Amino acid sequence: MQVSLSGTIRTGSTEGGGTHQASRVADVLLEFLSARESTLTELTRRLGSNKAVVHRILKSLESRDLVRLDAASRTYHLGAAATALGAMALRACDLRRAALPALWRLQHETEETATIAALVGFARIHLDQVPSPREVRMTVELGRPFPLHAGATGKALLAFASSRTRARVLEGTLPQVTPNTIVDPRLLEPELRRIRDAHVAVSFGERQPGAGSVSSPVLDHAGESVGAITVCGPVSRFDVAMVARVSTLVRATAAEVSQTLLPPAASRRNQTRAPSLRSEGGKTT
Repeated sequence: MQVSLSGTIRTGSTEGGGTHQASRVADVLLEFLSARESTLTELTRRLGSNKAVVHRILKSLESRDLVRLDAASRTYHLGAAATALGAMALRACDLRRAALPALWRLQHETEETATIAALVGFARIHLDQVPSPREVRMTVELGRPFPLHAGATGKALLAFASSRTRARVLEGTLPQVTPNTIVDPRLLEPELRRIRDAHVAVSFGERQPGAGSVSSPVLDHAGESVGAITVCGPVSRFDVAMVARVSTLVRATAAEVSQTLLPPAASRRNQTRAPSLRSEGGKTT
């Protein structure tokens, strides 16, 4: 399933600033987050652009090793330069760096996979994970956009996202990722209110069949989500007692990472607004 970071078909708008041509180049590169390989025809269709324009952009990107063309399949892939940029960005990511020690602790405490995800546009992307030491375990795909309405991580981010982001998601199409995905806004809105009250989201197979997950948002100085800490594993291990215990742990961990990312003055203000970590977490769906 492909997820657009913008949440809509791109039309070459320069809403985020910059020139029209620069926006087109950025749009072409961002398409590779949704599909790791694409033909010229596929890219043109998804972008809703002119084929000659997209081809010129791809040739320019290819000359700089940002994309490469597989001559046999006629498909484009990200090139070595793009891979190097991505690796550099990941190393420099404050959210990932702040969360990683906490992820190791969560994995040790729960023996399940612990992850950190970021809110990127109208999607969420996993930045890192510490896999469970168990033989049977769940893992996530790093760097791929996933929809915000599906799964505990997405719901935790969506519940605390800006009102504009929530409205854009709820007013758009909500794809049925699995049979358990909530796709009716009339059901999703009260679920998001419960998550805001508990600071915890829970999912049983809403994004990935057979997966259980518990997530809590990492918040900025305005109380809006920038990331989410999640523990996930086979749904058979996520019984009521496990969900309650993990809810407390992920909520405390997300609050800790939030404080780490805040400037000192904002951190002191937010300490007075932090949720109680003694409360047994959230509703399940």
